[in-house]
Amino acid sequence: MTISDTATTSWIRRYKPTEGADVRLVCFPHAGGSASYFNSVAARFSPGVDVVALQYPGRQDRRREPVLRDLGELADLVTAELLRLREVPTVFFGHSMGAVLAFECAWRMEEKGLADPQTLLLSGRRAPSALRDEQTYRGDDARLLAELRQLNGTSSALLEDDDILRMALDTLRGDLEAVETYVDSGHRVTVPLVVLTGDDDPKTTVTEAQRWCEHTESTCRVLTYPGGHFYLDRHAAAVGDVVAAELAKVRPTTIGAH
Repeated sequence: MTISDTATTSWIRRYKPTEGADVRLVCFPHAGGSASYFNSVAARFSPGVDVVALQYPGRQDRRREPVLRDLGELADLVTAELLRLREVPTVFFGHSMGAVLAFECAWRMEEKGLADPQTLLLSGRRAPSALRDEQTYRGDDARLLAELRQLNGTSSALLEDDDILRMALDTLRGDLEAVETYVDSGHRVTVPLVVLTGDDDPKTTVTEAQRWCEHTESTCRVLTYPGGHFYLDRHAAAVGDVVAAELAKVRPTTIGAH
């Protein structure tokens, strides 16, 4: 059953619902993150773009659901949900774990013979072929807390609330297990890739980010910004301009321009 242009489901959040938009942006959150991270993105591109932010199980209003610890399973479920959307030209934007998930969902759609997405924007994550032996998810809570603070993706005020911290660590542990046990599938997509990375990201070197170009049969360009894993918080306007430019390529109008 097709999901209407303004509908919200357990997976799909629309913070600025738009009826009849002729282009869509699908946002894939980072490990430990939630759909609400992209609220400001929806605000920027409304009303001309259908901005869909994904909500994974195990966080916010889905906190009672178990976190999915297998990235392939998560990609299967997200793909099935996205296939319920009305077909329009689409761009995927994924940050950190979301970048790998966006890539795997795009590959699954291509395998089904579908046109979407037209472009992948992959942020803050090394290529699947750039292997690291990481087992952060096996660490104790102190190690996970250090990981949160190192990446600086969670408000320090939230880290002082014991209940919120406990939930955040449980969610992060499950997400990290999914992404750290993910094995390069060898998949290649046929659509252009735009790779964005911080030049001081402890999780991704520029060289590791550049290796995404091995995973497409189309064009690939890498954009580097000053900053760490959450460089995009400091450079929100510049990253938004990149998103706007890619949306303009699939729908030849000026979108979200300042």
